[in-house]
Amino acid sequence: HQHQFARSLPMPRTAARRQGDWAEQRVLRLLQQRGWRLLARQWTCRWGELDLVLEKAGRLLLVEVKGRRRCGPDGWGVAALHRGKRLRLERAWACWLAAHPDWAASAVELVFALVPLAPARGPVRWLRLDH
Repeated sequence: HQHQFARSLPMPRTAARRQGDWAEQRVLRLLQQRGWRLLARQWTCRWGELDLVLEKAGRLLLVEVKGRRRCGPDGWGVAALHRGKRLRLERAWACWLAAHPDWAASAVELVFALVPLAPARGPVRWLRLDH
């Protein structure tokens, strides 16, 4: 079956997108310091986007990054990972694996990185998700 991959037009660089890029870069630096190697960033297919896909010792790490200025009703972004979002992530992940079959047998872990954006401060919070 055929997949639609990258969008034909680049997304506009909105303030929210720049903040999201900054949050992803912070998470990526932290993980690279821990020995993870980047395989894909902002990888898109018809089902959605994977923020970060990393590899270490044959294991895969799928990271969904959420940046927030404050702890609001969604608890720094925890509520953003609702059932529909998780389904889109699973479909996008299946699409990524179809495009990268060499990784299909690898163990994968899904984590949610909650990144405080200015004026908020503090460490990145990590949530491991069962999928």
